[in-house]
Amino acid sequence: MPHINAAAALQICVLLSALPAQYFISQWYGTDPIQRIQITERLIIASWSSFTKSYLSLDAWVDRLKLWLSKTRTCLNVGLLILHFRNWYYGEKKTKIGDNEAETHSYFAESSHVRSPKPEYIQFSVGQVIVHKRFGYSGVIVGWDVKAKAPEEWLRHKYPPAKQDLKDTPHYRILINKANGFGKSTAYIPEEEITIIMGLEVVHHPDMKAYFSGYDGSKYIMQPWLKKIYPHD
Repeated sequence: MPHINAAAALQICVLLSALPAQYFISQWYGTDPIQRIQITERLIIASWSSFTKSYLSLDAWVDRLKLWLSKTRTCLNVGLLILHFRNWYYGEKKTKIGDNEAETHSYFAESSHVRSPKPEYIQFSVGQVIVHKRFGYSGVIVGWDVKAKAPEEWLRHKYPPAKQDLKDTPHYRILINKANGFGKSTAYIPEEEITIIMGLEVVHHPDMKAYFSGYDGSKYIMQPWLKKIYPHD
């Protein structure tokens, strides 16, 4: 049974203390003894009825229990939302592929699969600052795939028949520098479209601290969780 809180206890005290006060008033201001007795009886009955409805009624306690449970469920739902967001943020998306098997599938270099060993043909590393050769925006690398990993619909739109070969080349996930005013916050682009620039420390993006802890003069320093995924970068 739910615990009576301070507010409920205060209400009980007020109701109980109202009885002698009302009786005292009726003694001095009532018109005659019979009316004073009737008024007092009505006050007692009304107070007792209010008390029983609030604290001696099963329905009242059921309502309180429902309210408490609804608040508990709200807290639980918030916790689950945070957990789901964290899993999404770190690219952990699991899909059933059998009765008891599960495989991690992630697109756009968000997979938590450890990139080790690192292939020699992967030219760039996580933490390096880049500039896009055609569009001119700058950004920082936060992940890479040995070849494009994206939904088929996205690949068909991105790479028409004349550019099909690009799908099999290394791709990098980029946090785009907000200072460029490019409009997009991230990009997933093939290696041939970017070039490394040195000495640019300031990359403005709201997620920088989630991925990096500082700058060492040549590239950004990965957070421990990211370093585990890219141990050779």
